[in-house]
Amino acid sequence: MILERHACLTWMLLCIFVCQAPGQNYAPEGVLNCCEGDVLFLLDSSGSVSSYEHSRMLAFLSELLQPFSLGEDQVRVGVLQVGTEPRLEFGFDAHATQSSLQGSLRNIKPLRGDTNTVEALKVAQERVLRPGVPGGARAGLPRVLVWLTDGVNPGDISGPMAELREEGVAVLVVSTGHSNYLVLREIVTAPVENHLHFVDIDDMSIITDDLRDAIIELIRAERLNVRDISTNSASLHWRPVLAGMRGYYEVRFAPLPTKVPGGGGENTGTSPSTGGSQYQRLVQPAASSTAKLTGLKPDTTYTVTLIPESNEHTFNALTTTFTTKPEVLSPVVVTVTESGATSVRLSWGPLQPQTVRDYYIEYSALPRGELRTATVDRTQNSTLLRRLQPGTTYLVTVTARHASGKEKAMSVKVCTEEGKGADLRGMIHSLRRSANPAQPLYSKLKFQIITTFFMPFFNFSVGFFLRGCFKKLKILNLENVLLPCCTGDKICRQSLQNYDEAVGP
Repeated sequence: MILERHACLTWMLLCIFVCQAPGQNYAPEGVLNCCEGDVLFLLDSSGSVSSYEHSRMLAFLSELLQPFSLGEDQVRVGVLQVGTEPRLEFGFDAHATQSSLQGSLRNIKPLRGDTNTVEALKVAQERVLRPGVPGGARAGLPRVLVWLTDGVNPGDISGPMAELREEGVAVLVVSTGHSNYLVLREIVTAPVENHLHFVDIDDMSIITDDLRDAIIELIRAERLNVRDISTNSASLHWRPVLAGMRGYYEVRFAPLPTKVPGGGGENTGTSPSTGGSQYQRLVQPAASSTAKLTGLKPDTTYTVTLIPESNEHTFNALTTTFTTKPEVLSPVVVTVTESGATSVRLSWGPLQPQTVRDYYIEYSALPRGELRTATVDRTQNSTLLRRLQPGTTYLVTVTARHASGKEKAMSVKVCTEEGKGADLRGMIHSLRRSANPAQPLYSKLKFQIITTFFMPFFNFSVGFFLRGCFKKLKILNLENVLLPCCTGDKICRQSLQNYDEAVGP
């Protein structure tokens, strides 16, 4: 009866420890978002550990873990119990909230049996702490093993612990019994004074803060992420370690100092981490976790420093570097989108109206034709080059004149199509001078135009309507003439109109 009452009292004591409100914290709120890593607790649950001692260990874990933010981008926790057959109570992907974690801690029951620590370490190494396996640790993030033991007959653990350390796992030990100090000091990760604790089972709470601080130092997310880097901007991301506290973040950034050629000094660009005066400065509120860096120079390496400022807690300044993307100057590509016997249309890109002043076009017939030029507005990405010679190769150069003073040019060769453009111009010009609608010769001219020129010149595969083209040219008074399509997809009415405007009356 006394033992049952003692067990009941122990269980009530455990509930008092672990049934705290999920929002209650036992450490500064800055701990909440400080860390990112996977922490596995190896809990001695063999027959040498009494129910009371087991409950005290669980209460200790509850208090130790409560301040941490849990989740895929935060801290993940697992518990592996040591017995005759080790049992993984829950893995890293089991809990993303404190309420879920605390509920699982309350439901853990002791295993009893032998203290098969070696087998438990094998499970930890192969199934839990190894990145890449299902349910395993995350690659590239800190991994921590915290072993809670009563120190009774752990077995030959030196080899398995050494293998874990070699794989990058930090090992911490809390002993509540008469463990061999010389053995334990060899298996923990340095420094020993921070990672090895001997404490009575009833006084475990006195090491809570020290052990938590040691874990934080191992999994602290002390790094800045720079994302969305462009030619003139970038976004800076960090852990909101000041969330819930009074304070602010100071962000400093500047071009990375470079050595002056031939000398030992540096240029006027000053690293923000050295406290120089040539950096740009931003101030962000305590709840923020990102900042936009603007006004950057293309293809330049920057150093950026984040300084959390608070009277409630001291945080380290974080520094990283990044390089902006090189400026892509238009034109990158020049293409021929339309081609005829006497004209071609050029297109280029990308269109950069914010940085380009205008586009300068130069073109001439090869090998030694007359050089002709044109200027195109910065909002246009194409132009039509007219009055070219049929069947001729031209060298065309498109130069983007940027507002910064830079120029970028790209040249292409274009060929006009073969055709009877010269015959057409000469024939129409001759007919316009000699034709008179009042003369009987008028109907013969109609037949001559169609049979002598158009019939052999046109491609008969596609037809179109030409209405009143000759009336405009004052040659014929035709209402409808059905003719096949000529070279390209131009409308003859437009082609003749262009000719009329070019040669005049």
